[in-house]
This record gives sequence, C-alpha cells and structure tokens, in this order.
Amino acid sequence: MRTRTLGRTGVPVTALGFGAAAIGNLYTPVDDEEAHAALTAAWDAGIRYFDTAPHYGVGVSERRVGAFLRTRPATEFTLSTKVGRLLEPADDAGAGGDDSASGFATPAAHRRVWDFSAAGVRRSLEDSLERFGLDRIDVAYLHDPDDHAEQAFGEAYPELERLRGEGLVGAIGAGMNQAGMLTRFVRDTDVDVVLCAGRYSLLDQRALHALLPAAAERGVSVVVGGVFNSGLLADPGPGATFDYDLAPADVVERALAWQALARRHGTTLRAAALAFPYGHEAVTGVLVGTRSAAEVDDTVRQFTSTVPAGLWQEARAEKLLPADVPTPTAPGEEQPA
Repeated sequence: MRTRTLGRTGVPVTALGFGAAAIGNLYTPVDDEEAHAALTAAWDAGIRYFDTAPHYGVGVSERRVGAFLRTRPATEFTLSTKVGRLLEPADDAGAGGDDSASGFATPAAHRRVWDFSAAGVRRSLEDSLERFGLDRIDVAYLHDPDDHAEQAFGEAYPELERLRGEGLVGAIGAGMNQAGMLTRFVRDTDVDVVLCAGRYSLLDQRALHALLPAAAERGVSVVVGGVFNSGLLADPGPGATFDYDLAPADVVERALAWQALARRHGTTLRAAALAFPYGHEAVTGVLVGTRSAAEVDDTVRQFTSTVPAGLWQEARAEKLLPADVPTPTAPGEEQPA
C-alpha cells in the first residue's frame, strides 16, 4: 500500500490507516483475540499506520495495539497517539462499573483527567509508552482541545515542539471533530499534521473552505477520519448514526441518495466515501476504525476498488456535492494503494 510522508518530517503513513478506537471496545465489547485478528488483517493488507489514544477504552486500545506492534519490526510501522487526557485510577475501581457513559464497553478502572499543561503532555506520552510497551511514538496529536484552547496553544503545543526537537516524537499535530480550531493550528503553529474527523466527507465538507487550503499552502498534512460520519455512510437507513447521534431524516435521505448513485455506477457507498477525501491535495491519509478481521478486509476491498469518474460528475449534477468541491477524477487514483 502506497505511503506518503507527514508534512516535512519524513514520517511515513500508509494511505489507509487503522483507527483503533473500535478495538478499545467502542460501543460494544471486542475481546483480545478479535482485536489481534483485526490488527493482523490490517498488517497483512499492507496497512502500516496505526492510530490510537488513551481515551479509547481508558487504555485498552493502546495496550492492544502495543501488544501487536511489539511482534512486528520496529522500523516498519508508524504509530500515533494523543495527549490531553491523563488516566488516573478510578476512586471506585473495584466497584464493577463500566465506561459506557464515555462510549466504551470496558471496565471503568480509570478516569480521564483533562490536562493540556506541558507536564501533562510529557507525562501522557510516558504513560502511553508504558501501555504500549514500546520505546517510541511517531506522531503525537493534541486530542480534542475544544474547551482548552488557551492551555493547548500556550502550554501543550510548545511542549510538543520540545518533544519533537528532542527526537522523542517524529511529528506533531492536533486531532479534532471540528475544522475551525484545526485551521488555527495550521496557520499559527508549526504542526506537521492535523487529524480532521467527520468534517470532510460526502455529507459534510466544512473543512474545505479554510482548513484544507491553509494546510495545502503551509505544507501541513491532513489525515481524514470519520469518513462514514460515525456509521451513516457505511449503512444508511433508519436508526443509523451521524456524528455519534441518531441521524436526522433529511441527512438519511441524502445518504440514501448517495447509495443509489453508487449502485448506478457499479460501486458502493463505502467505496465512494473512502475515495472522496483524496480529491483534495492536502489529504495525506484516511483513518478507518475497524473491530474485526472481516471489517478490515471489507474496508481494504472498498478502498482499493475504482470509483468511476462518472459518479462524481453525476453527484454534481444531482447537487449532492457543491460545484467547488474537488473530487477524484482519474480511474485508479481515487484510492492511493
């Protein structure tokens, strides 16, 4: 699978990356064997970029990713994690509660503590390395600093710069479910990459008008997550989720129109959703969360299939996409493989 580098760092990422929230028991449990099988399927398919965070299952995802990557050549993968939430032992760790309030079906043995201080950033990465059982992290993202802008820009970001300067991480950036603050990071700091979740998809192009042009101008890489908008673009219909909530009826209708369009062109909605971000020059990679080997195999098949150029042309004609949205046009270039 083809790789690109993040910004000016030389840190490589495969065009399709493995998002490890799902194997942190997002919504439903995944056992260790299932998680290992999903990671193995990703590796066998050529995926070499793995992204996780302390937040995902209060450390479960990091431990599982680390256990897998410790069995692989250290020079052959790129690993990213996130800072901003420290994990502290829960006061009632032995009470048998779970983490479902935060979306993860896992025991609540730890609680999350927001911390974008310089010391918190350094400690977060040290704790992550311990959970991974590894001696390096390639990419560090500030994780969801929406309500912590002052500390994130004033303390956390400068500490990431120091860590990069010390060679303890190879690339730095921020990961969020919004485009506005990510644009500020691109314009006002020296980040190498931003992870933009859910804001550049078939149904939501809010990243297009400021974030992506700024990233292209400054040579900052954009990794796109949430291309299925939390599920609707994977399986549209009543009860589907959009941005982690029940999808409104009008949004479901648009997703179903996209699905019908894909079928008319002999492809799938999932393939079109995976292909779409690569219409913009600033996009370096796409992250997809998968919880099983079967889901990985399906995602890779969709990603590496050809989406006909005519689909994008008809999408404009049917006003499913605005005229100013760039789209993949040449067969075989939609999914760099």
